[in-house]
Amino acid sequence: MKTMAFALIMAVLAPAMASAALHTAVVDYKQGDTALEGYIAYKEGIAGKVPGVLVVPDWMGLGQHYKDITNKLADLGYVAFAADIYGKGVRPADSKQAAPEAGKYRNDRGLMRQRILAGLEELKKNKNVDQNRIAAIGYCFGGTVVLELARSGAPIAGVVTFHGGLDTPTPADAKNIKAKVLVLHGADDPLVPPDQVAAFQEEMRKGGVDWQMIFYGNAVHSFTTPAAGNDKSKGVAYDEKADKRSWEAMKSFFKEIFGAPGKE
Repeated sequence: MKTMAFALIMAVLAPAMASAALHTAVVDYKQGDTALEGYIAYKEGIAGKVPGVLVVPDWMGLGQHYKDITNKLADLGYVAFAADIYGKGVRPADSKQAAPEAGKYRNDRGLMRQRILAGLEELKKNKNVDQNRIAAIGYCFGGTVVLELARSGAPIAGVVTFHGGLDTPTPADAKNIKAKVLVLHGADDPLVPPDQVAAFQEEMRKGGVDWQMIFYGNAVHSFTTPAAGNDKSKGVAYDEKADKRSWEAMKSFFKEIFGAPGKE
């Protein structure tokens, strides 16, 4: 009876124990003379090489929400690294602070690319990362960043944007894209209007890119962000269905470009 009881307890606890068996750490790194502070997560005891996933937060920077996303990716079996675009200690307290901070990089795409390339190089330093199986995902502002990473010609397998900005001052750079591209977009997003969507699609066509775009009905900007609230009339709001569906779409995309690992 004791053996059976112990087995039952372990059956209940095992999933939680497996999820908790992650190595997580704050990572200091640099781009030029600028100090940056990222966050890495991966399963303890990884055997061999696994895909790496670079995560770029929205314009609020690297907070707990994006650390949680990084942990979720690690729990799927990837080495995940959340990059710091703004610099160590630069963490906007609200949207009024975030707008000008993000604007620095939106208006200087060269610097934006340098910052995300520094994050990519930091991810690649991990001994468990398969250098040929790396993807980058980004949210809102971070979606703009990962698309610029792709446009830079970075040798990565895939890019995923969640409600990301699609515009660029250099659309001809699409010819440099080596990655497959997946765009997950709110169909009613007023911050990324139809003309920007159309321009992006034409950019992808002219660049000969392998791209996909999925629209989520009734979803506006920031549909994966619980802190965005639920008032869609503001143009930004959380949408549970779109959040879950887009995460599953990303997982399916990763299976296409990576194969294993991954779990249902």
